[in-house]
Amino acid sequence: MAAPAQNMRIDGGRLWNSLMEMAKIGPGIAGGNNRQTLTDADGEGRALFRTWCEAAGCTMGLDSMGNMFARREGTDPDALPVYVGSHLDTQPTGGKFDGVLGVLGGLEIVRSLNDLGIRTRHPIVVTNWTNEEGTRFAPAMLASGVFAGVHDQGWAYARKDAEGKSFGDELERIGWRGDEEVGARRMHAFFELHIEQGPILEAEGKQIGVVTHGQGLSWTQVTITGKDAHTGSTPMPMRRDAGLGMARVLEKVNEIALSHAPHAVGAAGHIDVYPNSRNVIPGKAVFTVDFRSPDLKVIEDMEARLRTEAQAICDAMGLEVAFEKVGGFDPVEFDAGCVAAVRKAAERLGLSHMNLISGAGHDACWINRVAPTAMVMCPCVDGLSHNEAEEISPDWAEAGANVLFHAVVETAGIVE
Repeated sequence: MAAPAQNMRIDGGRLWNSLMEMAKIGPGIAGGNNRQTLTDADGEGRALFRTWCEAAGCTMGLDSMGNMFARREGTDPDALPVYVGSHLDTQPTGGKFDGVLGVLGGLEIVRSLNDLGIRTRHPIVVTNWTNEEGTRFAPAMLASGVFAGVHDQGWAYARKDAEGKSFGDELERIGWRGDEEVGARRMHAFFELHIEQGPILEAEGKQIGVVTHGQGLSWTQVTITGKDAHTGSTPMPMRRDAGLGMARVLEKVNEIALSHAPHAVGAAGHIDVYPNSRNVIPGKAVFTVDFRSPDLKVIEDMEARLRTEAQAICDAMGLEVAFEKVGGFDPVEFDAGCVAAVRKAAERLGLSHMNLISGAGHDACWINRVAPTAMVMCPCVDGLSHNEAEEISPDWAEAGANVLFHAVVETAGIVE
Protein backbone atom coordinates (compact mmCIF):
# COMPACT_ATOMS: atom_id res chain seq x y z
CA MET A 1 0.00 0.00 0.00
CA ALA A 2 1.10 3.58 -0.60
CA ALA A 3 0.05 7.08 0.33
CA PRO A 4 -1.72 9.18 -2.32
CA ALA A 5 0.58 10.89 -4.80
CA GLN A 6 0.94 14.63 -4.32
CA ASN A 7 -0.64 15.33 -7.72
CA MET A 8 -3.81 13.29 -7.07
CA ARG A 9 -6.84 15.58 -7.33
CA ILE A 10 -10.60 15.29 -7.52
CA ASP A 11 -12.49 16.91 -10.41
CA GLY A 12 -13.49 20.26 -8.89
CA GLY A 13 -15.72 21.22 -11.79
CA ARG A 14 -17.67 17.99 -11.58
CA LEU A 15 -18.10 18.39 -7.82
CA TRP A 16 -19.43 21.93 -8.25
CA ASN A 17 -21.83 20.84 -11.00
CA SER A 18 -23.15 18.09 -8.73
CA LEU A 19 -23.71 20.60 -5.92
CA MET A 20 -25.64 22.87 -8.26
CA GLU A 21 -27.74 19.97 -9.63
CA MET A 22 -28.68 18.84 -6.11
CA ALA A 23 -29.58 22.45 -5.24
CA LYS A 24 -32.31 22.35 -7.91
CA ILE A 25 -34.22 19.92 -5.69
CA GLY A 26 -36.20 21.62 -2.93
CA PRO A 27 -35.35 25.20 -3.91
CA GLY A 28 -35.82 27.92 -1.33
CA ILE A 29 -37.46 31.27 -1.94
CA ALA A 30 -34.22 33.28 -1.81
CA GLY A 31 -31.63 31.21 -3.65
CA GLY A 32 -31.02 28.49 -1.10
CA ASN A 33 -32.82 25.24 -0.30
CA ASN A 34 -35.80 23.92 1.63
CA ARG A 35 -35.19 20.19 1.50
CA GLN A 36 -36.29 19.23 4.99
CA THR A 37 -35.90 15.66 6.12
CA LEU A 38 -38.45 13.06 4.99
CA THR A 39 -40.27 15.47 2.69
CA ASP A 40 -40.93 14.66 -0.96
CA ALA A 41 -37.96 16.87 -1.83
CA ASP A 42 -35.73 14.84 0.47
CA GLY A 43 -36.90 11.68 -1.27
CA GLU A 44 -36.11 13.22 -4.67
CA GLY A 45 -32.64 14.27 -3.52
CA ARG A 46 -31.99 10.76 -2.21
CA ALA A 47 -33.04 9.25 -5.52
CA LEU A 48 -30.63 11.48 -7.44
CA PHE A 49 -27.80 10.59 -5.06
CA ARG A 50 -28.56 6.87 -5.49
CA THR A 51 -28.55 7.24 -9.28
CA TRP A 52 -25.15 8.95 -9.18
CA CYS A 53 -23.70 6.35 -6.82
CA GLU A 54 -24.89 3.41 -8.90
CA ALA A 55 -23.49 5.08 -12.04
CA ALA A 56 -20.14 5.22 -10.22
CA GLY A 57 -20.28 1.45 -9.64
CA CYS A 58 -21.38 1.52 -5.99
CA THR A 59 -23.89 -0.76 -4.32
CA MET A 60 -26.44 1.01 -2.12
CA GLY A 61 -27.32 -0.09 1.40
CA LEU A 62 -30.23 1.34 3.38
CA ASP A 63 -30.96 0.87 7.07
CA SER A 64 -34.23 1.20 8.96
CA MET A 65 -33.50 4.85 9.88
CA GLY A 66 -33.11 5.71 6.19
CA ASN A 67 -29.33 6.10 6.36
CA MET A 68 -27.83 5.51 2.89
CA PHE A 69 -24.53 3.68 2.36
CA ALA A 70 -22.95 3.65 -1.12
CA ARG A 71 -20.11 1.10 -1.18
CA ARG A 72 -17.09 0.92 -3.48
CA GLU A 73 -15.41 -2.43 -2.97
CA GLY A 74 -11.84 -2.82 -1.76
CA THR A 75 -9.38 -5.57 -2.62
CA ASP A 76 -9.46 -7.15 0.86
CA PRO A 77 -12.85 -8.73 1.59
CA ASP A 78 -12.04 -8.84 5.31
CA ALA A 79 -11.00 -5.20 5.66
CA LEU A 80 -13.45 -2.86 7.42
CA PRO A 81 -14.67 0.02 5.22
CA VAL A 82 -13.60 3.63 5.48
CA TYR A 83 -16.78 5.69 5.71
CA VAL A 84 -17.19 9.25 4.47
CA GLY A 85 -20.22 11.50 4.26
CA SER A 86 -22.63 13.94 5.88
CA HIS A 87 -26.30 14.79 5.18
CA LEU A 88 -28.57 15.95 2.35
CA ASP A 89 -31.41 17.43 4.43
CA THR A 90 -31.55 21.20 4.96
CA GLN A 91 -33.06 23.83 7.19
CA PRO A 92 -36.37 25.41 6.01
CA THR A 93 -34.30 28.37 4.82
CA GLY A 94 -31.03 26.49 4.31
CA GLY A 95 -28.08 26.87 2.01
CA LYS A 96 -26.80 24.75 -0.86
CA PHE A 97 -23.69 23.46 0.91
CA ASP A 98 -24.37 22.65 4.58
CA GLY A 99 -24.08 18.86 4.71
CA VAL A 100 -24.42 18.42 0.96
CA LEU A 101 -20.74 19.24 0.36
CA GLY A 102 -19.75 16.33 2.61
CA VAL A 103 -21.98 13.81 0.84
CA LEU A 104 -21.12 14.85 -2.69
CA GLY A 105 -17.46 15.33 -1.78
CA GLY A 106 -17.51 11.68 -0.73
CA LEU A 107 -19.10 10.68 -4.02
CA GLU A 108 -16.43 12.67 -5.86
CA ILE A 109 -13.76 10.55 -4.14
CA VAL A 110 -15.29 7.42 -5.67
CA ARG A 111 -15.62 9.02 -9.09
CA SER A 112 -12.02 10.23 -9.02
CA LEU A 113 -10.68 6.84 -7.94
CA ASN A 114 -12.58 5.34 -10.89
CA ASP A 115 -11.10 7.93 -13.26
CA LEU A 116 -7.57 7.19 -12.02
CA GLY A 117 -8.02 3.43 -11.98
CA ILE A 118 -6.97 3.26 -8.33
CA ARG A 119 -7.93 0.38 -6.05
CA THR A 120 -7.93 0.57 -2.26
CA ARG A 121 -7.51 -2.27 0.24
CA HIS A 122 -10.39 -1.11 2.41
CA PRO A 123 -13.80 -0.52 0.85
CA ILE A 124 -15.00 3.08 0.82
CA VAL A 125 -18.61 3.83 1.80
CA VAL A 126 -20.27 7.20 1.09
CA THR A 127 -23.01 7.96 3.63
CA ASN A 128 -26.07 10.18 3.76
CA TRP A 129 -27.26 10.37 7.39
CA THR A 130 -30.99 10.99 7.89
CA ASN A 131 -32.27 14.08 9.74
CA GLU A 132 -29.03 15.74 10.74
CA GLU A 133 -30.70 19.14 10.94
CA GLY A 134 -33.48 18.17 13.34
CA THR A 135 -35.62 20.99 12.02
CA ARG A 136 -38.72 18.79 11.45
CA PHE A 137 -38.04 16.08 13.98
CA ALA A 138 -35.99 17.04 17.05
CA PRO A 139 -33.28 16.40 18.03
CA ALA A 140 -30.60 17.08 15.44
CA MET A 141 -28.29 14.27 14.31
CA LEU A 142 -31.13 11.85 15.01
CA ALA A 143 -30.28 8.89 12.76
CA SER A 144 -26.54 8.97 13.39
CA GLY A 145 -27.45 9.10 17.08
CA VAL A 146 -29.47 5.89 16.74
CA PHE A 147 -26.58 4.33 14.78
CA ALA A 148 -24.17 5.18 17.60
CA GLY A 149 -26.50 3.93 20.32
CA VAL A 150 -27.25 7.39 21.73
CA HIS A 151 -30.98 7.17 20.92
CA ASP A 152 -33.46 4.30 20.84
CA GLN A 153 -34.95 3.63 17.42
CA GLY A 154 -38.51 3.34 18.72
CA TRP A 155 -38.14 6.70 20.44
CA ALA A 156 -36.76 8.18 17.19
CA TYR A 157 -39.66 6.76 15.14
CA ALA A 158 -42.10 8.45 17.54
CA ARG A 159 -40.64 11.96 17.09
CA LYS A 160 -43.34 14.27 15.71
CA ASP A 161 -43.17 17.37 13.56
CA ALA A 162 -45.26 20.54 14.00
CA GLU A 163 -48.18 18.89 12.16
CA GLY A 164 -48.13 15.81 14.39
CA LYS A 165 -46.62 13.52 11.73
CA SER A 166 -44.21 10.94 13.10
CA PHE A 167 -40.69 10.26 11.87
CA GLY A 168 -41.40 6.57 11.35
CA ASP A 169 -44.54 7.19 9.31
CA GLU A 170 -42.92 9.83 7.13
CA LEU A 171 -39.85 7.66 6.50
CA GLU A 172 -42.19 4.90 5.32
CA ARG A 173 -44.28 7.31 3.26
CA ILE A 174 -41.39 8.59 1.15
CA GLY A 175 -40.15 5.02 0.59
CA TRP A 176 -36.75 5.24 2.23
CA ARG A 177 -37.03 2.88 5.19
CA GLY A 178 -34.61 0.01 4.69
CA ASP A 179 -34.44 -3.39 6.34
CA GLU A 180 -30.84 -3.22 7.54
CA GLU A 181 -30.32 -3.08 11.31
CA VAL A 182 -29.19 0.36 12.42
CA GLY A 183 -25.68 0.38 13.87
CA ALA A 184 -24.79 -3.14 12.70
CA ARG A 185 -22.09 -1.81 10.39
CA ARG A 186 -18.52 -1.70 11.67
CA MET A 187 -16.17 1.04 10.48
CA HIS A 188 -12.43 1.28 10.03
CA ALA A 189 -12.77 5.10 10.21
CA PHE A 190 -15.18 7.92 9.38
CA PHE A 191 -14.41 11.31 7.78
CA GLU A 192 -16.80 14.24 7.32
CA LEU A 193 -16.24 17.31 5.14
CA HIS A 194 -18.31 20.36 6.09
CA ILE A 195 -18.41 24.09 5.63
CA GLU A 196 -17.22 25.85 8.79
CA GLN A 197 -20.52 27.63 9.54
CA GLY A 198 -18.40 30.26 11.28
CA PRO A 199 -16.07 33.13 10.32
CA ILE A 200 -12.68 31.95 11.60
CA LEU A 201 -11.14 30.35 8.50
CA GLU A 202 -12.11 33.24 6.23
CA ALA A 203 -10.89 35.81 8.77
CA GLU A 204 -7.57 33.99 9.17
CA GLY A 205 -7.13 33.49 5.42
CA LYS A 206 -6.92 29.69 5.74
CA GLN A 207 -8.18 27.22 3.17
CA ILE A 208 -8.65 24.24 5.48
CA GLY A 209 -9.80 23.67 9.03
CA VAL A 210 -8.36 20.57 10.71
CA VAL A 211 -11.09 19.86 13.25
CA THR A 212 -9.62 18.53 16.48
CA HIS A 213 -12.63 18.85 18.79
CA GLY A 214 -16.36 19.45 18.79
CA GLN A 215 -17.77 21.73 21.42
CA GLY A 216 -19.91 20.30 24.17
CA LEU A 217 -23.29 21.87 24.77
CA SER A 218 -25.50 22.58 27.77
CA TRP A 219 -29.06 23.91 27.60
CA THR A 220 -30.63 25.11 30.85
CA GLN A 221 -34.18 26.46 30.87
CA VAL A 222 -34.57 29.23 33.42
CA THR A 223 -37.99 30.33 34.71
CA ILE A 224 -38.16 33.58 36.66
CA THR A 225 -41.44 34.42 38.38
CA GLY A 226 -42.41 37.85 39.69
CA LYS A 227 -45.75 39.62 39.62
CA ASP A 228 -47.78 41.07 36.76
CA ALA A 229 -48.56 44.73 37.44
CA HIS A 230 -49.54 47.92 35.65
CA THR A 231 -46.50 49.66 34.19
CA GLY A 232 -47.92 53.11 34.74
CA SER A 233 -49.25 52.94 38.28
CA THR A 234 -46.81 50.60 40.07
CA PRO A 235 -43.99 52.51 41.85
CA MET A 236 -40.51 51.42 40.85
CA PRO A 237 -39.46 50.18 44.33
CA MET A 238 -42.60 48.02 44.58
CA ARG A 239 -42.16 46.07 41.34
CA ARG A 240 -41.30 42.38 41.01
CA ASP A 241 -40.20 42.60 37.37
CA ALA A 242 -39.34 39.18 35.92
CA GLY A 243 -38.19 40.82 32.68
CA LEU A 244 -35.64 42.94 34.52
CA GLY A 245 -34.49 39.86 36.42
CA MET A 246 -33.98 38.03 33.14
CA ALA A 247 -31.99 40.96 31.74
CA ARG A 248 -29.64 40.90 34.71
CA VAL A 249 -29.21 37.13 34.48
CA LEU A 250 -28.43 37.36 30.76
CA GLU A 251 -25.79 39.97 31.46
CA LYS A 252 -24.30 37.45 33.90
CA VAL A 253 -24.44 34.70 31.21
CA ASN A 254 -22.33 36.88 28.95
CA GLU A 255 -19.88 37.57 31.76
CA ILE A 256 -19.58 33.86 32.62
CA ALA A 257 -18.84 32.86 29.00
CA LEU A 258 -16.27 35.65 28.57
CA SER A 259 -14.46 34.49 31.71
CA HIS A 260 -13.58 31.29 29.80
CA ALA A 261 -12.38 33.00 26.60
CA PRO A 262 -11.57 32.31 23.85
CA HIS A 263 -13.41 29.03 23.26
CA ALA A 264 -16.44 29.18 25.57
CA VAL A 265 -19.67 30.83 24.37
CA GLY A 266 -23.02 31.54 25.97
CA ALA A 267 -26.33 33.21 25.17
CA ALA A 268 -30.08 32.77 25.38
CA GLY A 269 -31.77 32.15 22.05
CA HIS A 270 -35.27 31.08 23.14
CA ILE A 271 -37.02 33.72 25.26
CA ASP A 272 -40.67 34.03 26.29
CA VAL A 273 -41.99 36.86 28.46
CA TYR A 274 -45.47 36.79 30.03
CA PRO A 275 -48.00 38.25 29.61
CA ASN A 276 -46.07 40.05 26.85
CA SER A 277 -48.31 43.12 26.91
CA ARG A 278 -47.17 46.69 26.31
CA ASN A 279 -48.48 48.04 29.60
CA VAL A 280 -47.92 45.09 31.94
CA ILE A 281 -44.75 44.51 33.96
CA PRO A 282 -43.70 40.94 33.12
CA GLY A 283 -44.71 38.47 35.81
CA LYS A 284 -42.80 35.57 34.28
CA ALA A 285 -39.84 35.07 31.95
CA VAL A 286 -38.77 31.72 30.52
CA PHE A 287 -35.53 31.43 28.57
CA THR A 288 -32.97 28.81 27.59
CA VAL A 289 -29.28 29.46 28.25
CA ASP A 290 -26.96 27.81 25.72
CA PHE A 291 -23.40 27.29 27.00
CA ARG A 292 -20.75 25.62 24.82
CA SER A 293 -17.09 24.71 25.27
CA PRO A 294 -14.66 22.00 24.14
CA ASP A 295 -13.83 21.42 27.83
CA LEU A 296 -16.36 19.53 29.96
CA LYS A 297 -15.07 21.09 33.19
CA VAL A 298 -15.69 24.55 31.73
CA ILE A 299 -19.27 23.62 30.84
CA GLU A 300 -19.86 22.30 34.34
CA ASP A 301 -18.42 25.49 35.84
CA MET A 302 -20.64 27.68 33.67
CA GLU A 303 -23.73 25.65 34.58
CA ALA A 304 -22.95 25.90 38.31
CA ARG A 305 -22.22 29.62 38.17
CA LEU A 306 -25.45 30.28 36.26
CA ARG A 307 -27.49 28.63 38.99
CA THR A 308 -25.65 30.29 41.86
CA GLU A 309 -25.52 33.79 40.41
CA ALA A 310 -29.02 33.78 38.93
CA GLN A 311 -30.36 32.65 42.31
CA ALA A 312 -28.56 35.53 44.02
CA ILE A 313 -29.90 38.06 41.51
CA CYS A 314 -33.47 36.84 41.91
CA ASP A 315 -33.27 36.63 45.71
CA ALA A 316 -32.15 40.26 45.84
CA MET A 317 -35.07 41.31 43.61
CA GLY A 318 -37.76 39.31 45.38
CA LEU A 319 -38.19 36.96 42.43
CA GLU A 320 -38.50 33.20 42.29
CA VAL A 321 -36.27 31.22 39.93
CA ALA A 322 -36.24 27.60 38.76
CA PHE A 323 -33.74 25.71 36.57
CA GLU A 324 -34.20 22.69 34.31
CA LYS A 325 -31.48 21.00 32.24
CA VAL A 326 -33.24 20.45 28.91
CA GLY A 327 -30.44 19.27 26.64
CA GLY A 328 -26.77 18.85 26.03
CA PHE A 329 -23.89 16.59 25.12
CA ASP A 330 -20.28 16.29 26.18
CA PRO A 331 -17.38 17.73 24.15
CA VAL A 332 -15.85 15.55 21.44
CA GLU A 333 -12.15 14.89 20.89
CA PHE A 334 -11.65 13.44 17.43
CA ASP A 335 -9.31 10.52 16.78
CA ALA A 336 -5.64 11.55 16.77
CA GLY A 337 -4.78 9.28 13.84
CA CYS A 338 -7.63 10.51 11.65
CA VAL A 339 -6.90 14.13 12.55
CA ALA A 340 -3.24 13.55 11.60
CA ALA A 341 -4.36 12.12 8.25
CA VAL A 342 -6.34 15.30 7.54
CA ARG A 343 -3.40 17.51 8.55
CA LYS A 344 -0.93 15.51 6.43
CA ALA A 345 -3.30 15.74 3.47
CA ALA A 346 -3.45 19.54 3.71
CA GLU A 347 0.34 19.71 3.99
CA ARG A 348 0.87 17.32 1.07
CA LEU A 349 -1.40 19.45 -1.09
CA GLY A 350 0.25 22.73 -0.04
CA LEU A 351 -2.96 24.18 1.38
CA SER A 352 -2.98 26.68 4.24
CA HIS A 353 -4.61 25.17 7.31
CA MET A 354 -5.21 25.59 11.02
CA ASN A 355 -6.64 23.60 13.91
CA LEU A 356 -10.32 24.30 14.49
CA ILE A 357 -12.92 23.50 17.11
CA SER A 358 -16.38 22.94 15.68
CA GLY A 359 -18.97 25.11 17.36
CA ALA A 360 -21.87 23.17 15.82
CA GLY A 361 -23.01 19.58 16.20
CA HIS A 362 -22.38 17.16 13.33
CA ASP A 363 -23.02 13.49 12.61
CA ALA A 364 -19.28 12.95 13.13
CA CYS A 365 -19.73 13.86 16.79
CA TRP A 366 -21.93 10.78 17.34
CA ILE A 367 -19.99 8.45 15.01
CA ASN A 368 -16.84 9.31 16.96
CA ARG A 369 -18.32 7.15 19.72
CA VAL A 370 -18.18 3.99 17.61
CA ALA A 371 -15.29 4.55 15.16
CA PRO A 372 -12.14 6.66 14.74
CA THR A 373 -13.41 9.92 13.28
CA ALA A 374 -12.22 13.31 12.03
CA MET A 375 -13.61 16.32 10.19
CA VAL A 376 -12.36 18.62 7.44
CA MET A 377 -13.74 22.14 7.12
CA CYS A 378 -13.60 24.78 4.42
CA PRO A 379 -14.51 28.47 4.80
CA CYS A 380 -17.93 29.95 4.08
CA VAL A 381 -18.52 33.60 3.21
CA ASP A 382 -18.89 35.74 6.37
CA GLY A 383 -19.35 32.54 8.37
CA LEU A 384 -23.02 32.53 7.36
CA SER A 385 -24.98 29.26 7.44
CA HIS A 386 -28.54 28.04 8.13
CA ASN A 387 -29.46 30.86 5.77
CA GLU A 388 -30.32 30.87 2.07
CA ALA A 389 -27.50 33.35 1.50
CA GLU A 390 -24.94 30.73 2.62
CA GLU A 391 -22.07 30.74 0.10
CA ILE A 392 -18.71 29.14 -0.60
CA SER A 393 -16.42 29.42 -3.60
CA PRO A 394 -15.70 26.57 -6.06
CA ASP A 395 -12.03 26.80 -5.02
CA TRP A 396 -12.91 26.32 -1.33
CA ALA A 397 -15.09 23.32 -2.19
CA GLU A 398 -12.36 21.78 -4.32
CA ALA A 399 -9.64 22.31 -1.69
CA GLY A 400 -11.76 20.75 1.05
CA ALA A 401 -12.69 17.78 -1.14
CA ASN A 402 -9.06 17.23 -2.10
CA VAL A 403 -8.01 17.08 1.55
CA LEU A 404 -10.89 14.67 2.17
CA PHE A 405 -9.76 12.62 -0.87
CA HIS A 406 -6.20 12.28 0.38
CA ALA A 407 -7.15 11.55 4.00
CA VAL A 408 -9.71 8.90 3.03
CA VAL A 409 -7.56 7.21 0.40
CA GLU A 410 -4.50 7.14 2.64
CA THR A 411 -6.60 5.55 5.40
CA ALA A 412 -8.15 3.06 2.93
CA GLY A 413 -4.72 2.18 1.52
CA ILE A 414 -3.79 2.31 -2.17
CA VAL A 415 -3.04 -1.08 -3.72
CA GLU A 416 -0.23 -0.92 -6.27
